[in-house]
Amino acid sequence: MKRVFLSVALIFVFNGCATWKGIKKDSNDAWEATKDGSSKVYNKTKETIHKATE
Repeated sequence: MKRVFLSVALIFVFNGCATWKGIKKDSNDAWEATKDGSSKVYNKTKETIHKATE
């Protein structure tokens, strides 16, 4: 019984580690995409405001 419990516990621990690494990578990718998109939007808005106020 102890072996079964230990096996299940280890499966959850290792599964959690793999999931945590995946979450970190996914959140990093999402942050990079957000920064890139925000930068593009900022530059286009700045350009449009400049054209409108000429």
